[in-house]
Amino acid sequence: GCIMDGKLYPFGEIARTESCFRCSCTPDAMRCCSLFHTPTGYDKENCKVVFNHKSCDYDVVQKSDPSKECFVYSRV
Repeated sequence: GCIMDGKLYPFGEIARTESCFRCSCTPDAMRCCSLFHTPTGYDKENCKVVFNHKSCDYDVVQKSDPSKECFVYSRV
């Protein structure tokens, strides 16, 4: 298998690791892609970015009231 962040994964396709990556584990290598996109276009003065491990994505919320989401117009 392959080890990532101290956890052993079996050979083959891994739909989601604990670190929110999709990976392919072979005897030669482990290749991974992130399942999340980083917000780049949002109101940086009034909003903040928080990683949501449950959804494997970033939430952009109001600094004054984190229960309210902010509009995001671009991600990378």
